[in-house]
Amino acid sequence: MSKHILGILCSGRGSNMQSIMAAIKSGQIKAEIGIVLTDKPEARALQVASEAGIKSVCVNRKACASQQEFEEKLVAELQAANVTLVVLAGFMRILSPYFVDAYRHQILNIHPSLLPSFGGAHAHRDVLAYGTKVSGCTIHFVDEGMDHGPIILQDTVPVLDGDTEETLAARVLEKEHILYPRAIELFVDGRLELLDDRHVRIKE
Repeated sequence: MSKHILGILCSGRGSNMQSIMAAIKSGQIKAEIGIVLTDKPEARALQVASEAGIKSVCVNRKACASQQEFEEKLVAELQAANVTLVVLAGFMRILSPYFVDAYRHQILNIHPSLLPSFGGAHAHRDVLAYGTKVSGCTIHFVDEGMDHGPIILQDTVPVLDGDTEETLAARVLEKEHILYPRAIELFVDGRLELLDDRHVRIKE
């Protein structure tokens, strides 16, 4: 079986990307990163990838005339790098059906809440405002909905009295750095089976 090639999409510092890089280096994930793409020229992920010798490219959304043009450039870069799994790691863009179709069942996303609760860009704020006692993170396949696709893995953290968005986010991020490499490992090892558009079975 040929080795999987990951394409990682980031908008910021790339901390989840670094945990994935570490898992590849340790042998946990038997794959390689073919390219790192960002939508923002100031994203620190570009520098992190470059320092690790990984090809990194900024496709600046502001320089594209439309969402379609932006996504066509992303897909072209991914295809040129022979990517077999697209990993969204803090990529703050909603992808259109065009992009999803290009990599159907080959796009993973991480979200800092227990989906389907508290989707969207302000999960920690919304969790605290609602008064829930437990939060966490979710890894899921990407479909046309926002934070909607079939769930692969979830893990929880307690919401503590006195938590701020920052303290809760830090605790959730620790879980993310463990869970995301695990989900990618399961995909790469061929252990994820989509039963339907909602249910994922992890094969022994």
